[in-house]
Order: sequence, then structure tokens, then C-alpha cells
Amino acid sequence: MYTTFISPAELSSHLDDPLWRIIDCRFDLANPAWGEQDYQRAHIPGAVFADLNRDLSAPITPTSGRHPLPAPQDFIALLKRLGVSENTQVVVVDTVAGAFAARLWWMLRYYGHSAVAVLEGGLAHWQRQGYPLSSGSESCPPGQFHGEPQPNWTVTTAELDVLRHDPRYRIIDARAAERYRGESEPIDAIAGHIPGAVNRPHLQNLARGSLLLPAETLRQQFLELLGDIPPQNAIVYCGSGVTSCFHILAMHHAGLHGARLYVGSWSEWIRDPQRPIATGPQPG
Repeated sequence: MYTTFISPAELSSHLDDPLWRIIDCRFDLANPAWGEQDYQRAHIPGAVFADLNRDLSAPITPTSGRHPLPAPQDFIALLKRLGVSENTQVVVVDTVAGAFAARLWWMLRYYGHSAVAVLEGGLAHWQRQGYPLSSGSESCPPGQFHGEPQPNWTVTTAELDVLRHDPRYRIIDARAAERYRGESEPIDAIAGHIPGAVNRPHLQNLARGSLLLPAETLRQQFLELLGDIPPQNAIVYCGSGVTSCFHILAMHHAGLHGARLYVGSWSEWIRDPQRPIATGPQPG
């Protein structure tokens, strides 16, 4: 069973395995239609497509962030349509080395499905290794999935507003440093970060060539970030609760389990103008 990352070579030997399902989650926040269009142009044979906005998120509300979690019945229906059952090994792929695929990895684990891994290096690494591609759209026989959300895996805005004052917790902002500092905000209406949060951009999980850093390197870096705080007291956020899942995946891969996700993230935090906002570099 693969539970964090899988290499192209390992995946290639299971392309015809009926107990395996490849789900393509490529996406572009600036051009939401691009993902499915590009998937149809070229994808891993047998891969089905899941759209971040349409499939992996609920509609935005006046108080939510940009990518709220879908209702349980909607997500379970999606997994059945994508051919996922309790005994399915799922492999999730994107075009950015896992930053978007990690959202579905986290969601599946949130619903109790551990047999899910992200393709290391994404589609580009698959292509560099010379493995085959297909075009068009694909479908598969429906699955039978009956998972339930795991309690205490997420943090609400109200909870975070309390925990950010608690020195026993570490809040990690996974956005680019200039967004954290409030110098640039290309997506959301207000720049800055949640007071008390530290910054570790999600791209820091990758080495040159967009391949994952060694697990021991990741472990050392996250332990340094956490200090004396246990990983289960880490709370991760980003702009809308998507790329922050890449930190949870990297930590899990490094043996640091239990970090929680602030699903609403920055885009939900700034919905209320009364909530405090910080700018500038992180302390220390």
C-alpha cells in the first residue's frame, strides 16, 4: 500500500491493475477551465479527472474561503463516480509536483482512506521518464465508498482565533513569502497573514527539478520550524486550504503525523474585517 508518494516507475507497473485508480487534479487558479482542457490533451493512461472548483470544493458562501470542503454526500458520490472503493489504491497526479494533488490526498485520508499516494514530480516527471500518455476523457466503473470524515482533523476560524494565542501551537502559513509579508496578493482582496503564524512556502518541500526533498531533510526542516511543539499541534493554512495540504503530506511522509488543516485559510480569515491582520517578516 502506498500512503504518501509513489514514483513513476512504481505507478507504471500498475496501469492495468483494476484495484488501482489514477485521479488527475491539475488546476490553474488564474484559469479554472485550463485543468480539464489540458488533461484531455495529455494524461497518464487510465487517469480520470477531478476539478478543484467543481468536484473537490463546495460553492463559496459569504463567510467561507475560496475552496470550502464539499458536503460528505457529495464527496462520497464523487469518489464512487471516480471508481474509488475501500480496497482501491488511489494515485493522485497534477502538473505542479503535488501541490494541488495533495488536496485530494488529504481529503481521502480525512474520510478514512489510507491507500492514497501522490505521484512524485507530477506529470512532468512521468513524461521525463518516458512513460506513455493518452488523450481525451476517460471514465471507469463506479466504486463503492462509505467513508466518514475524521473528527479533529480540521480547525475552524473561531478555533484558530483562540489557538493563535496559545504557545503550545504552531500556525504555519504555506503561501509564498511575499504574500505572507503582505507585499503582494495576486488572488485575495487583502494582503498579510494571520498574527502569530510562521511562514514556510509549500514549494520549500521540493528540490531542484520539482522533486521531493528526502524524507529526513523534510523531517529536520519541519522539526526546526516546530521547535518544542509536537506535530499534532501544528495548524497549516494557505490561501484557500489547498496547497497547505502539501505541507501535511510532506510532514506525514517525514514521520511527523497529526498536523491539522485550517480549511478556510486566508481567504476565509479576511471575510470579517474585524479579524486582525499582520504584515512584515516573521518574528525571529
